[in-house]
Amino acid sequence: MTTCPCCSDTDYDKCCGPYLDGSQKTPTAEALMRARYTAFTKADIDYIRRTRHERSKDDFDEAATLKWARDSKWLGLEILKVEKGAQDDETGTVEFSARYVQDGEEQDHRERAIFQKEDDEWFFLDGDALTPETYVREQPKVGRNEPCPCGSGKKFKRCCG
Repeated sequence: MTTCPCCSDTDYDKCCGPYLDGSQKTPTAEALMRARYTAFTKADIDYIRRTRHERSKDDFDEAATLKWARDSKWLGLEILKVEKGAQDDETGTVEFSARYVQDGEEQDHRERAIFQKEDDEWFFLDGDALTPETYVREQPKVGRNEPCPCGSGKKFKRCCG
């Protein structure tokens, strides 16, 4: 048994394998997202090209995509949010995080992918990169040598720090 690279904890032959070999169509936008991630892990550029919507095929750089897929060590896929994209829907979005290592540096690719169904088949239409949310402190940062905010009169590093 080989676990599917899409992180579904399912056997590859029962998960993304039938989609990549063309024996089954993906039933949902999320299933297509998982299958496309798996295709990247296997550098299956034919599947990635085949599952792009007609309207998005012009901006596909096959050579660069193949290089990225081959030069990366794929670490995992996390589905963050799914909107629509069920079997009865015509459109859907999937927010995801794909982690990989390239040139010795770990990367986290976050994207909101847009999918469209035509003739009962799901296609990748477009994607928007997601930037990490900026964390804003509610109170100013306390320095190690400043008085502790708890009111003890001690330095922060000797008290609550």
